Amino acid sequence: MTTTAEKNMTLLRTAFQAVESGDLDTAQEMLTEDFVANVPGSPEPLHGREVWRLGAQDMLGAFPDLKIEVQDIFGVDDKVTVLLRFQGTHSGAFRQFEATGRQVSFRSIEVYRMEGDKIAEEWVAPDLIGLMQQISPAPVGATE
Repeated sequence: MTTTAEKNMTLLRTAFQAVESGDLDTAQEMLTEDFVANVPGSPEPLHGREVWRLGAQDMLGAFPDLKIEVQDIFGVDDKVTVLLRFQGTHSGAFRQFEATGRQVSFRSIEVYRMEGDKIAEEWVAPDLIGLMQQISPAPVGATE
């Protein structure tokens, strides 16, 4: 018999696979209508599936070959925590940085809350400093 935690972990793995393959429609359908995103830099939670989609589109636009590796995952009741490694090529603009063509790798610790068979809320803590260091221009006079 499959537990609720196992079902929730499977749902998240499926959602990550959909994002990795660029199928944002399928991934978005796995979210509740009133999905809540708790993201670094935002003083208040963000609401709605479209907010999530815009963030995913930004990542895939900048890193179209994005790979998402689940390094560790565990679930209890309606929550799942996951340690992810993202890897890809910086082929499009991301934040203030134009494409560099560099390979990047960064980690994120994420917690998700489920409602029924949908993802209702996320708390994400990506290593944005590490990512920005990888895509920022080299200091003047430095060689890559």
